[in-house]
Amino acid sequence: MGWVESDEAIGAVDELLARVGLEHGRRTTRAGTWAGGERKGKVRGKAAGVEAVARQASGIAAGSVVRVEGWERYGWLRHGFSARGGGVSRVYGEGPRGGSLNVGWTKEDDAGNVAENRRRLLAEIAGSGAARLVTMRQIHSGLVRIVEAGDGALEGRLETAEGRAVLRGDGMMTDIAGVMLGVQTADCVPVLVADVRRRVVAAFHAGWRGTLRRIVERGVGTMRLRYGSRPGDLIAAVGPSIGACCYSVGEEVRAEFGSQFEYAGELFSEAYDSDPVREKYPLLFLTARAPGHSNIGPQIHLDLWEANRRQLLDAGIPAKRIAVVGECTACARVGGELKYFSHRGESGFAGRMMGVVGVAGELC
Repeated sequence: MGWVESDEAIGAVDELLARVGLEHGRRTTRAGTWAGGERKGKVRGKAAGVEAVARQASGIAAGSVVRVEGWERYGWLRHGFSARGGGVSRVYGEGPRGGSLNVGWTKEDDAGNVAENRRRLLAEIAGSGAARLVTMRQIHSGLVRIVEAGDGALEGRLETAEGRAVLRGDGMMTDIAGVMLGVQTADCVPVLVADVRRRVVAAFHAGWRGTLRRIVERGVGTMRLRYGSRPGDLIAAVGPSIGACCYSVGEEVRAEFGSQFEYAGELFSEAYDSDPVREKYPLLFLTARAPGHSNIGPQIHLDLWEANRRQLLDAGIPAKRIAVVGECTACARVGGELKYFSHRGESGFAGRMMGVVGVAGELC
């Protein structure tokens, strides 16, 4: 008979452990440094560069939009990363203040709620004046789109009458005033880039597949070709997304990254579940399985924040001009409530956030 861990059994074990001063936990080591359970690699802090600070927005609700410290000095630049709270949706639970701000056309939510949430987010980020939100049908690719002045009213070419995306891709850029570019996420990495000299903006959606295809590095290259952008004139922000703390992947993902990036080994770590009973009484948990076939072993964790920061560096952007928000969508909380939506953290039943960037001004 196999051992089945029910919620009641797990709760009983936790209570028993608490009585004797023990608790379940997790220890993390760098890849390849596990030896007997105790050797640990160097613990890294936030990526070098401009530090991003979550500030309370004054529009939708406190904490509904996260902005990058220092970007406010550019009066023409509009940007923000939406969080969970401050909207009218109810299907994904309520946010810290009322309904949740789901901005994705998900099958569970009412389209009217999504449209209202998008309207609120656009008003909060773009401010007064006419503005248009442009998004993509994201496909985890390396495909970058350019929003041109010739796109006119946008309807039909870039979006439907209901505001749903038409173009497929995972990167967008524009220099048109009044156009706000948005990428949707629920764990993937939103990356915003702005050329502060030429007033060009870009937004990228970087899941692990898009990161593997160098969507951000390729996008900065496209900015240089299309607009003549110079890396020294660019600023960039890696927005809220799932952190290495919560993002376990398979060995095949590590192999894929190893084939593409010379620094791939620095992007992965190994996490071992720490069970004090198992460690104190290892003989109780012996199995008849051959070595290497046990389900006991490390989880491989991927740091997508650092992966995309490295791509920005490789594209020539100085480290001091790259901000990493550093908040994990799967575990960041405000007042005990989840701050963001998380596809993985919520077992696939989750809303969508949005990273938005644009040039202020009347829509052409």
